[in-house]
Amino acid sequence: MRPFVYERPEDEAGALATMVRPNAAFLAGGTNLVDLMKLGVSAPDILVDVSGLPYRDVEELPEGGLRVGALVANSDLAAHSAVQAAYPAVSQALLAGASGQLRNRATVGGNLLQRTRCRYFQDVAKPCNKRAPGTGCAARDGEHHDLAILGASPQCIATNPSDLAVALSIMDASVHYAGPHGAAAVSVHDLFRRPGERPDRDTNLPRGALITAVVLPELPIAATSVYRKVRDRASFAFAAGSVAAAVEVRDGVVRDVRLAWGAVAHLPWRAWAAERALRGAPATVDSFARAADEELSAARPLRDNAYKVPLLRNLTVEVLREMTS
Repeated sequence: MRPFVYERPEDEAGALATMVRPNAAFLAGGTNLVDLMKLGVSAPDILVDVSGLPYRDVEELPEGGLRVGALVANSDLAAHSAVQAAYPAVSQALLAGASGQLRNRATVGGNLLQRTRCRYFQDVAKPCNKRAPGTGCAARDGEHHDLAILGASPQCIATNPSDLAVALSIMDASVHYAGPHGAAAVSVHDLFRRPGERPDRDTNLPRGALITAVVLPELPIAATSVYRKVRDRASFAFAAGSVAAAVEVRDGVVRDVRLAWGAVAHLPWRAWAAERALRGAPATVDSFARAADEELSAARPLRDNAYKVPLLRNLTVEVLREMTS
């Protein structure tokens, strides 16, 4: 690990001022950044420790919904009674990630900003456009069992590793941040980027921006939400595929539905086409399968990850079947 300067600002203004300096990085729980530093993937000259800033509360908003501070620990948010009651998929997604020890340390803001676990991104001896733009994508002809089938580009087939982001996608959550030009917010749908020509950029946040909170709007359908994750082992493993879902059925007809998939793209994949196909359709296995097929028609699997197409189809059908039985 390269030498670096460690600073612990007393307030938000101090944190933002420090980030103006070249090659600085925010540090909160450190469960991803420190690993990347050990691997040589990330080599900041300055670590700006924001763990002492006042972003650790979960607040019920007057107009409904929740404001979750960016430094709330994943384990604390998963156990929060208001989250379990009104947004159960969020709690389930958090509990599906990492281990108990890591969830105690990892933060909500850091969870959203964690970087891909693609083995070529993490191996500095291999070419990777995400780590070193213009060097190529070794994953395309290499081992890509866990990588993207949707929304990828010739430059990158990495997947977003966050379980939480998938659940937040169906909640229409917004991410609030402080930046060089003041406070702002962005929908979780607009936070993340497809790789395109710039796979080195994971999000649309301005440089030096500091996530301060995530806001979950009041959303009655979210109270029925579910997060289901498929992985190679029972715990402490990233997803091979996952589904976040919420559905409202009346008189046997799907009146509203929200679907998002994880581990299939550079970002949490909101299944808009499947949702359109399901609204107004009978709440049947055949309808669920047709909707999943509609969404998966855009999939472009490679040699080793074509299994994700039937996996996501079957997982979506089974989750919706269970929710509507």
